[in-house]
Amino acid sequence: MFQKLDNNNDKNLRFMMISASVLIGLFIYLSLKSDNLIEYRSYFLGTIFVLVLIGLIFYLNKYKEKVGAMIFSNKLQTELENMAKEPQKEIFSQISSNSQIEPITSHIKFSDIAGIESIKEELEEIVDFLNNPKKYTSFGVTLPKGVLLVGPPGVGKTLIARAVAGEADVPFFYQSGASFVHIYVGMGAVRVKELFLKAKSMAPAIIFIDEIDAVGKSRSGGNNDEREATLNELLTQMDGFDGQNGVIVIAATNKIEVLDEALLRAGRFDRRVFLSLPSLSDRIKILKLYTKNKNIVFDIEKLASETSGFNSAALATLINEALLNMIKRGDVSLVEEDINRAKQKVQFGKKQLNILCETQKDTLATYQACKGFIIQKKVSLFDDGISDELCEYPSKSELISKIKGYLAGSVGVEIFKNEPYAVFPNELAKAKEIANDMVEKFGMEKESKDILEKAKAELRVILSSNHEEIERLKKMMIKDEVIVF
Repeated sequence: MFQKLDNNNDKNLRFMMISASVLIGLFIYLSLKSDNLIEYRSYFLGTIFVLVLIGLIFYLNKYKEKVGAMIFSNKLQTELENMAKEPQKEIFSQISSNSQIEPITSHIKFSDIAGIESIKEELEEIVDFLNNPKKYTSFGVTLPKGVLLVGPPGVGKTLIARAVAGEADVPFFYQSGASFVHIYVGMGAVRVKELFLKAKSMAPAIIFIDEIDAVGKSRSGGNNDEREATLNELLTQMDGFDGQNGVIVIAATNKIEVLDEALLRAGRFDRRVFLSLPSLSDRIKILKLYTKNKNIVFDIEKLASETSGFNSAALATLINEALLNMIKRGDVSLVEEDINRAKQKVQFGKKQLNILCETQKDTLATYQACKGFIIQKKVSLFDDGISDELCEYPSKSELISKIKGYLAGSVGVEIFKNEPYAVFPNELAKAKEIANDMVEKFGMEKESKDILEKAKAELRVILSSNHEEIERLKKMMIKDEVIVF
């Protein structure tokens, strides 16, 4: 379509140049042959006109692309709007010839990914549905329309989506959220429509949208018409299939809090899978996978213990850097020296990744042990926040319990370390937010500061009187990096 517009621009420009040349030739001919009939003023104005015309022609020829885009932008917009009104089959026939959206065949399996056992369980039934749809449709069961993978960068969200496609052996359509945002209003919506049409034509298939927050942010009434038009089209397309046509949308984000509520409601992203940084046991499995079929002369469990806070991508980088150092030494065995060199590069080099020292790990373990003791729920070493959300109509006691859960870690560290520490400041902010809501929205108290101080005072009493139990939980956290109640 864009090529067609460019060809029209060139044709129109050539026509203008030919017309101007004819006019110039005609004017010169009349000037030479009929000089006595042309008045002085007319001759002077004609000369200026010809010079301006020549200058305009040279300008148009030099900046034809910029001028053409300016002239035909309205025409392009009109064509896009007309396309949006046409039936889906006609649109598909128009855009498929120049399509840049093509599926890939994923060869990645769940066995190629380590440390995601709990995630595998949630996704295996989706794989089974794609492989054996009649097993479910005979009972009226429909496939979840969308699965949202939520987790920090580097934990393997894209890899997991590819593994689902690989296990199911179906076409995998990969798109990043940013690829839907275009300079021309409407192009993102057209791209979304094309993506879903192609997936439906090749069903069963998986659509994977990476960094969906780039296009799915909450609509705030701003002027970004292109992003909102694209989001509206995405919502429409997700409503347009019934879960039995074998197309499933998997999206990934590390900022679920910024997503539009319409995306998160039931019937769109029906299932959410939360990924966290790998625990100690997960890191051991990941390192064993990355060092498979390699001659290693170092303690993997020790390395896993020393790499608290590493995601799977960082562990892959660490092993890769160690292998590069091994090759540089001219050896065929991966030794402790290679690992130490690799850790220095990762921690202090270009890739800069913080490696927790024993003191930092002890502080973090104390924080999480105190939080776990108060909320009595599963807590991992790097858990940031509390997973359970408030119910629709919370009571005052429920809100205060939630505040205590967010404050417990900070209060506990201050008690056991004899001074305040800055650990997960967002949890303090969340506690303040709930306290402010209790005052301003619900009218339960007069001052949010009083709510927070009272909660802290009660926590100090509870945590101080359970010193031994918290020490036990802390040791468990340091050893396994997870506490399960």
